[in-house]
Amino acid sequence: MSSATSGRIAIIGGGPAGSLLAILLAQRGFEPVVIERGTRFTGTNVGGGRSINLALAARGIDALRRAGIDESVRGLMIPMRGRMVHDLDGEQRFLAYGQRAAEEIYSVARAALNALLYRLAAERHGVEYRFNTRCVDIDSETGNPIVEAAGERTTLDFDVVFAADGAGSEVRRSLAEAGAIEAREELLDHGYKELTIPPGPDGAFALEPSALHIWPRGGFMLIALPNPDKSFTATLFLPRGGENSFAAIGEDAIDDFFRREFADAVPLMPMLHRDYASHATGVLGTVTCRPWSHGKILAVGDAAHAIVPFHGQGMNAAFEDCVVLDKLLEQRAADDAGGWAEVFADFERLRAPNTRAIAEMAIENYQEMRDEVRDAKFELRAALSFELERRFPGRFVPRYSMVMFHPEISYAEAQRRGAVQARILRELTARVDVLGDVDFGRAARLVETEL
Repeated sequence: MSSATSGRIAIIGGGPAGSLLAILLAQRGFEPVVIERGTRFTGTNVGGGRSINLALAARGIDALRRAGIDESVRGLMIPMRGRMVHDLDGEQRFLAYGQRAAEEIYSVARAALNALLYRLAAERHGVEYRFNTRCVDIDSETGNPIVEAAGERTTLDFDVVFAADGAGSEVRRSLAEAGAIEAREELLDHGYKELTIPPGPDGAFALEPSALHIWPRGGFMLIALPNPDKSFTATLFLPRGGENSFAAIGEDAIDDFFRREFADAVPLMPMLHRDYASHATGVLGTVTCRPWSHGKILAVGDAAHAIVPFHGQGMNAAFEDCVVLDKLLEQRAADDAGGWAEVFADFERLRAPNTRAIAEMAIENYQEMRDEVRDAKFELRAALSFELERRFPGRFVPRYSMVMFHPEISYAEAQRRGAVQARILRELTARVDVLGDVDFGRAARLVETEL
C-alpha cells in the first residue's frame, strides 16, 4: 500500500460522510473518486428506507468548519432548542436541551444536505462522482471494488478504498462473507414509519418550530422535526410485535390508534391514513464490525458502526470520523512517516471505543424519550443537572450536553462521566420532589469526591 500522503482513492458512497471525506481529502491534495449507487443528487431524492431528516449538533458542525463549509450549510439548519413533550391529555411541556444560547441542535433535510455537499465537493474541489454505479462485491485477491453500472460489471483499481456506504454497506457485507472481517447487526425490536404534518392553513408551521416534538407513551412514541418548507416530518416508533405494534395495528386501525394515543396530532395530519399505508416500515439496529479495515479498504461512518437514531448522533459521529482521519493524515504528512495501514490502525484504535459508547447511549436515550420524560423526577433531575452545571462549571456537565454540545469531550468520556453524574442525581433527588429541597452541601461533596 502506498504512503499515507499519496495514492489513488475511491470512496464508496456519496452520502454526507462520503462527500465530507472527499472534500477533506481534496484539501490535502488527493483526487478522490466517489462511487454512488444513486442518481445525481438534486435536493429532492432520498434513498429508499432512509430518514428524511438528520440531526446536526456541535460535533458535526465542527467537522463542517474544518472543511470550511459550515457557513454554506447554515442555510439548511433549523434550530431546535429543546423537546416539546405532548402528554396524553394534550398538555405540552418544553424541556430545554441546554441553558446557553448556543446549546441547540438542528434539523437538516437529508436530500438538501446531500445535494449541497455534492456541489461543494464537485464544483469547489473538483471531486469526481460516478452516479448510478453500485459496488456489488470486493475482489478477494486484490481488494478492489467490483461495481455495476448500466448492467455491466467492472473491477476498479485504486490504492485506497473508503467504504462510506452506510448501514447496509455492500463493502462490509462482501468482506464479512469472505471471512476478512466479522460483522454483526443487532436489530432493535422496534421499527419506524415516517408520516407528514403539512404547513398550517396560513402556510405557517403547525407546531412550534424551535423544538423537537415528542409524544412519549411508554414503550412507543411519536416525534416530529421541522422542515424548511414549514412542514414537519413525524416518525412513529412502535414495537414490531405485541399489542401496540406494527404487527397489530393495520391500516384499518391506525385512525383509532392515533385518536387514542396522539389525539392532538390527529387534526394536524390529514394524510395520516395514506402515509401509514404507503410508507415502508423502517428497521432500527446497531451495526458493528471488527476490524474496520482489510488491506486497502477502510470502513467509516455507518458502514463501520451504525447506531439507532435516538441521540441524533449518527451523522455527527460519521463526520467526527472524517475529522479524525484528516488529523491523522495531517500528522503523517508532518512527520513524513507511515503508510495507510498505520493510519487505518490508528483510526480504529481512536474511534472504536467512542462509537461503542455512543451506540449504547443512543439506545438508552430511546428509553428516556419514550418513557422517562413522562416522570416528574426526570424533570427534577434535569433541573438539578443544570443547577449543578451553574455551580460547578466545567466539572459537572449534563451527559446530554457533553454528547451534543462539547465535541472536545469524547463519547467514551461522556458515557463514563455521565454514569457517575446519574448516580449523583439519583442520590440527591431520592427523597425530594422540588429543587429547593435538594441538599446542595451534600451535592458539593459528591461533586468534589466523585468528579
